[in-house]
Amino acid sequence: MNTFGTLFRITTFGESHGPAIGGIIDGMPAGMSLDMDALQAYVNRRSPGRSAVATQRRESDSVELLSGIGLDGVTLGTPIGFVVRNSDCRPQDYEAMRHTFRPSHADYTYQAKYGVRDHRGGGRASARETVARVVAGAIAYQALQRYGIEICAFTRCIGPVRYDISPADYAGVSNADVYASDLRCPDEATAQRMRRLLAEVQADGDSVGGIVSAVIKGVPAGLGEPVFGKFSATLAAAMMSIGAAKGFEYGMGFDGACCRGSQVIDPFTIDDGGAVVTSSNHSGGVQGGITNGMDVTFSVAFKPVATLRRPVDTITDSGERVTLSVGGRHDVCVVPRAVAVVDAMAAIVTLDALLQSRASRI
Repeated sequence: MNTFGTLFRITTFGESHGPAIGGIIDGMPAGMSLDMDALQAYVNRRSPGRSAVATQRRESDSVELLSGIGLDGVTLGTPIGFVVRNSDCRPQDYEAMRHTFRPSHADYTYQAKYGVRDHRGGGRASARETVARVVAGAIAYQALQRYGIEICAFTRCIGPVRYDISPADYAGVSNADVYASDLRCPDEATAQRMRRLLAEVQADGDSVGGIVSAVIKGVPAGLGEPVFGKFSATLAAAMMSIGAAKGFEYGMGFDGACCRGSQVIDPFTIDDGGAVVTSSNHSGGVQGGITNGMDVTFSVAFKPVATLRRPVDTITDSGERVTLSVGGRHDVCVVPRAVAVVDAMAAIVTLDALLQSRASRI
């Protein structure tokens, strides 16, 4: 399955070390003036080679739009096709993995499913695929801004180093602060501690995981399609489709399971403008699978990178036991670059839900 979405849909294609990564966006409404500079700046958020602890693969990630946009930069309502060329491929770095399964990667599972796999950086299973998601998210984000909807994702923790912030305070985090940091953490003191940890992990030839948290601000009440198209369920599916994602929670999340109902109920009230609001937001902006007009808050857990710069035991596709030593260019931690992907997938989900909501009533 290479397509995500119901009305606003993105289909991605391409492999990590193939000629290009690309996609087709279907369902984009006509008549929106697209800011190409803003689109490219959004895509650059996840580009490799921008941090000492990120992969040093150098890609410009320049977006080429092939269709769906008029000469005046206005969306036509037709499918938007695009490509992002791969310019810094080094397939030779993966020659040792041609017949060897890397532990905790998708090598064996792709081989088991298809009987063949692209050993060059994992092919479709590579994080390189996510650049297409970010292009789609950049376009969705521009549409959402017309409705006053903003999204901000950020690094909340790397390994045991955690930015001490509660979901109630996510709305105070700004994208300007997030993207001023190479680690995408808006708190510089915490980011410094994260950098020290990452330097230690890198020196050990190891890797580390972490958590990306996010807030969707300005979401109107009424988005979500019960029973199997709940906003929260679709958001979870989007986040769990990102490579290395291992957990998802929204609102109170797992912490709420340890509380009493009286501690986490969200009483309704009316604000000064006459709008229905809740006096707390343990629900994370979603009740019954439908947005209630409060901020949508959520977090995604990412596992440590499975590629280690130390020997690991594994087997070949012929069953031979071997020890694998991996070269090439790899992230020590995926979290800083995953921030942009979380942001983009949230934009895709939100725009799709917004378009579906228009069909819910006459």
